[in-house]
Amino acid sequence: MANPFEFIQQVRAEASKVTWPSRRETLITTGLVILMVLVASIFFVSVDQAIRLIVAFIMSLGH
Repeated sequence: MANPFEFIQQVRAEASKVTWPSRRETLITTGLVILMVLVASIFFVSVDQAIRLIVAFIMSLGH
């Protein structure tokens, strides 16, 4: 077990090696994530409505 001072030094050394994205990269990635969430939600709403209509049609055949 290393002493706490050594541990903090190692953590700082590793954190300095991290390559952080630029502001532009972060904004582009965020925009793409939001776009994909919208596309996925529209897709799932459409599929859900189609299945609802199919089930309603099948259920109406029984009456």
